[in-house]
Amino acid sequence: MQQEHLDLFKEVFDSYKEYNGTVVEKHIQKLRELDKYLPPMESFFIVTNTTKQIYEFVSKNFEYTLGLNRDKMANEGVPYWFSHFHPQDLPVWMSALEDLMVFTMTEVPLEDRHKLSYTWNFRVKNAKGAYLNALEHQTPTYFDETGKPVIGIAHFSITGKNEQRPIIGTVKKLNENNEYETIYYKNYSQKLITDTISNREKDVVRLLALNKTSKEISEKLFISPHTVSAHRKNILKKLDFDSTQELVQYCIVNQLF
Repeated sequence: MQQEHLDLFKEVFDSYKEYNGTVVEKHIQKLRELDKYLPPMESFFIVTNTTKQIYEFVSKNFEYTLGLNRDKMANEGVPYWFSHFHPQDLPVWMSALEDLMVFTMTEVPLEDRHKLSYTWNFRVKNAKGAYLNALEHQTPTYFDETGKPVIGIAHFSITGKNEQRPIIGTVKKLNENNEYETIYYKNYSQKLITDTISNREKDVVRLLALNKTSKEISEKLFISPHTVSAHRKNILKKLDFDSTQELVQYCIVNQLF
């Protein structure tokens, strides 16, 4: 199982050798850290070109995971893929995507945009007609003359059944330690208890879920171990959880990573 997941990443780098040794490789390494939460055989990659409304690359696992047609993805592009989105989720997702782009273009310096990772989710229909939850992490790889991301490599993880989950849009940026720091977060659906914690506290929770110690978290986020401990106490108090493990489990179930 693990070997097959490694081949999934290898398939991307074999097709796009120019990614080797670039910041894209650093982004993909962050996805590897989530292997224990994002089931290996339920994942696939897509390279999107928003200018041409096509998908330049669709990994083989796309067909295994959803039973959908890779050739139609390549030839029909966006209309084929969007036709499988849940009709209730599509307009919400598009609104979230627009907000993320506005934030990028107005709040993020041009020289930092290659460090960004976008995360969002929606329900998608498989070949059997069942809706499943898709969690997408997208990394921009090419920008137009205005600095807007137009080509990106997207990693999808398919989980759950048809249960409706809140649609959440986030933007994270790689810091000098190649660690993500949340710079934008918005819940577009029903309120979650985690909406009450700050972006910095969300970063602490995510790293706790990856079994990082307070010392390791402090080094990755450039804050003191004392500050990390204070964040942990504040998070548990705000959310009324008895333990860090209970908090992490809640975040895993709701795909908040």
